[in-house]
Amino acid sequence: MLIYGCKCVCTVRILSKVTVLILINSSLAMSKRILPIIQRCTHPRVLIRQMSTSLSYAPERKQELVQNYEKIRAQVEDCSRQSKNDDVTLVAVSKLKPASDIQALYDHGVRHFGENYVQELVGKAKVLPVDIKWHFIGGLQTGKCKDLSKNIPNLYSVEAVDTLKKCQKLNDTRKSANGSVIEVYLQINTSGEEQKSGFSLQDKSELLATIEYFMSGDASHVHLKGLMTIGSFSESLSGEENSDFKKLRDIKSELDEKFNLKLELSMGMSNDFKDAIIQGSNEVRVGTSIFGTRPTKS
Repeated sequence: MLIYGCKCVCTVRILSKVTVLILINSSLAMSKRILPIIQRCTHPRVLIRQMSTSLSYAPERKQELVQNYEKIRAQVEDCSRQSKNDDVTLVAVSKLKPASDIQALYDHGVRHFGENYVQELVGKAKVLPVDIKWHFIGGLQTGKCKDLSKNIPNLYSVEAVDTLKKCQKLNDTRKSANGSVIEVYLQINTSGEEQKSGFSLQDKSELLATIEYFMSGDASHVHLKGLMTIGSFSESLSGEENSDFKKLRDIKSELDEKFNLKLELSMGMSNDFKDAIIQGSNEVRVGTSIFGTRPTKS
């Protein structure tokens, strides 16, 4: 009898009925064990996940991404010169885009990338280079703070923090993981829109308490980097000075004076980053203009 993996090739001319039944039953048992594995491995969700974490990319796609990025970078630098605002970081927002797109821009020299969803960021961080500076810019639930601060060693910043509790959660988890310090931007709801997160400008009590926390010895693994806002859609498209950005500048000046700080500003996206830079933004978050239209989140 010759054995090839799971197959039995019988060279004996006559087999007893018992032997035949054993071989048949053995094959069926093997099929029952292997079939579920094959089905899991070929499930569409698994295949999609494998594709999304693949780091190979077409040269044409890299060329497209690099051209888009360099076009935006040139505009950022031009606005910076005109407004004499020399300290501006361009964050390439890669949410819902494959890891291969990020790898392509990384190979071009880009290091600052922004993501909106915790699980997506955790997955990408596992397969992409460790010297990427990840900016988490999406809405953050308190329950997700642990995953974010524990599972991403090269997490550079969290830019949508809107409660004291979230700051404490990020700090405590990062400390227990013995990780590097996370830069934090406090989100301010400058437009007053109910659907937007952020500290209120009408009641600043929690905002002030949160800043006091950063200045205490308890905040060992989070550092207050600055303030962040998302301007209202109408303001972003008005073509005039964005009043939401002005409000953020005003609250920055107030807090700088009160606490002897030098807070930075993170404001401006694809539609309004030029105005944001002119109004003093130190960081702009651009996604669609670099990566193209995003797929709908499933």
